[in-house]
Amino acid sequence: MSKKPSPPPVVAGSEEYHFSEQIGHLLRRAYQRHVAIFQAAIPDSDLTAAQFVTLCAVKEQQSCSLNDIVKATAIDQATIRGVVERLKARSLIVVSPDPLDGRKLLVRTTPEGLALIDQTVPFARQVSEQTYGGLNPAERVAIVYLLRTMTRAEDN
Repeated sequence: MSKKPSPPPVVAGSEEYHFSEQIGHLLRRAYQRHVAIFQAAIPDSDLTAAQFVTLCAVKEQQSCSLNDIVKATAIDQATIRGVVERLKARSLIVVSPDPLDGRKLLVRTTPEGLALIDQTVPFARQVSEQTYGGLNPAERVAIVYLLRTMTRAEDN
């Protein structure tokens, strides 16, 4: 069993802790802004950002398990089950038992799901553009590089 690291010692006169300046808070705010832009820009008001990324991941992998979707999207297992159920209810994906392992479920996009992806991608590109906001080209490269580096550290 691993122990949590001890917090650093408090130093007299050290700077105050401002939650609004912490990386987690700023990332959450940026993500909330992105999701709001997505919901406003995507014509299908019933399609959430999580559902869209799930559809895209399933399309990319052609036929995949729930675990494959979790790995590709970084959406937790409990949430992905609900996302998959909602996409299935809309006939955007089909879920069937794996012929090689009856305990495993395979997920595939339907023609309707593929059509929705194709219709949504141009809007999703605009969402990315709006999320970048006023960042210049160098800042865009930098933020993507830094976010990829941070998420790769999680994979190790």
